[in-house]
Amino acid sequence: MSCSHLSTAWSSSALASSSTRRRASTGGSSSSSLVVRCSLRDLRNRIDSVRNTQKITEAMKLVAAAKVRRAQEAVVSSRPFSEALVEVLYNMNQEIQTEDIDLPLTRQRSVKRVAIVVLTGERGLCGAFNNNVLKKAESRMEDLRQLGVDYTVISVGKKGNAYFQRRDYIPTERFLELAGIPTVKDSQAICDLIYSLFVAEEVDKVELVYSKFVSLVRSDPIIQTLLPMSPKGEICDVNGICVDATEDELFKLTTKEGKLTVEREKIKIETQPFSSVVQFEQDPVQILDALLPLYLNSQILRALQESLASELAARMSAMSSATDNAIDLRKNLSMVYNRRRQAKITGEILEIVAGADALAG
Repeated sequence: MSCSHLSTAWSSSALASSSTRRRASTGGSSSSSLVVRCSLRDLRNRIDSVRNTQKITEAMKLVAAAKVRRAQEAVVSSRPFSEALVEVLYNMNQEIQTEDIDLPLTRQRSVKRVAIVVLTGERGLCGAFNNNVLKKAESRMEDLRQLGVDYTVISVGKKGNAYFQRRDYIPTERFLELAGIPTVKDSQAICDLIYSLFVAEEVDKVELVYSKFVSLVRSDPIIQTLLPMSPKGEICDVNGICVDATEDELFKLTTKEGKLTVEREKIKIETQPFSSVVQFEQDPVQILDALLPLYLNSQILRALQESLASELAARMSAMSSATDNAIDLRKNLSMVYNRRRQAKITGEILEIVAGADALAG
């Protein structure tokens, strides 16, 4: 086996799984059991290649760290508006319910068909981020099949689109893609689609599957019910559990021992309660008709921002593991290179000494 083939296979496995690599290293030195049959020049070229890979993964880690900070700031800054909007809708619902007026926003009907909106990433190299979301969506589909409930999927993101396009047996309503940072225009396209489906009674429930940003090293795929709205105006999952976070973690880049690193900072966003003395001059139904699209848009935009922050955090973690493994791989290859180089030098010295002894004898 050539040096390039052997080193390439070893490099791919090392950069792909950090946990397997570290468990193997605890049992003994991996370089001692490595058999390399190639020239010193090939080994030196492989070491240079791993060094370049390390630089790329480290740069991708820092870029993702800078982007996840901005993405999380967008989530935190939009939280007070979203919560205040939900509070207004809740109070308006309470007022209208006393007047015995039917509301499409909170209308509960027998669930015969569910629309599942699945948010995935636009790119890979982010660990198991996309797979976790897709597995969560598949699990929910299986639950609906066992209950005898029909469903349709609205896929958002290139990775999810490619996944569902390869599976014709999954009914899909629409494939949507995002261009970079989520904007109001992106969320509005999703909002118009699901609102029209729900109001036209083509679906009886709308659920959102996405990865909720928890911390830099953790994101939880959750299922959030968008429509019908919770009577209390809360953002809840399919089990009725509130999924809103009381605290957020922000991250900033800093230097430590001459290297860039990431520091965490916990903050708590408090929103002012809705005043009970506020009165609306317009008809409550007209106000709700105007606020309903805004409500859906804000919740979908917030979910898109959370999903992007989770994707960037997963990419940063994956690139960090890849960088660490590249360092270990380069260290082991350098050790093999130095041993073979020393053995070659020693052999040449022995040949010179043996030749000199032969001439002297």
